[in-house]
Amino acid sequence: MRSTVKSKLVAYIVALILVVFCLFPVYWMLITSLKNYTEIYQIIPTFWPEEITFEGYYELFVEKGFLANVINSLIVSLVVSGLSILVSLPAAYAIARIKFRGRKNISKGILISYLMPKTVLFIPLYLLVSQLGLNNNLWGLILVYPTITIPYATWMMISYFQSIPYDIEEAAIIDGCSRVQAMMKVCFPIAKSGIVATLIFTYTLCWSEYLYALVIITRSELKTIPLALSDMVVGDVYAWGPLMGGSLIASIPVIILYLICNKNLVAGMTAGGVKG
Repeated sequence: MRSTVKSKLVAYIVALILVVFCLFPVYWMLITSLKNYTEIYQIIPTFWPEEITFEGYYELFVEKGFLANVINSLIVSLVVSGLSILVSLPAAYAIARIKFRGRKNISKGILISYLMPKTVLFIPLYLLVSQLGLNNNLWGLILVYPTITIPYATWMMISYFQSIPYDIEEAAIIDGCSRVQAMMKVCFPIAKSGIVATLIFTYTLCWSEYLYALVIITRSELKTIPLALSDMVVGDVYAWGPLMGGSLIASIPVIILYLICNKNLVAGMTAGGVKG
């Protein structure tokens, strides 16, 4: 009995240490954003602001127009992640479920295209965007980002669809469903947790992307969050208050998205799909 209590106590202590370790950077961003510059640059750091000030947030939103950057990131991330899921779902289903010549090579090609370094692709993609007249335009990012997100989402969904027992889909087809109906009414609902997880990671890829945005967007009012934050570093001068405030705000949508979709992320994909 005592050994059980001790093991639980050790587990709780370890979990508490890990939680503190993970949340401390977020806490430090918060308190830094609420300090004035004099306190920020003190040699001995303080773990709570001596005087809470919102000067950093005023500079962030009023002087630097950070709200426009947040809106730009939201628009691009939502549009690209939604379009990527719409394209990748039928593509992944076809590769995972339909037998045709060359599907293994297509699957490998998708993985290779995702692993292709951005430093190799950004020049031809920039030339393409420029010829289409979409540089300094959010549509340029919406055109380019699927080169990252669609291969990733397709590769992820192939694994999810392959893990679904084919007996379920076969039963639906025997009952009169077409292949498309079986895909829409059987496979997609069962793979909901995988679809949600892939959507979140796809959204995060767009939300945090820096290199393509740096090449395509130069106008400050059209920049996304990573570009806006990088602009706050000039040489060796760091605007720590606005920078920490902007970083904290940039992390909030992703955290909320993970919290809302937490159940779908941890749920079993085929739980209850086949009755024993």
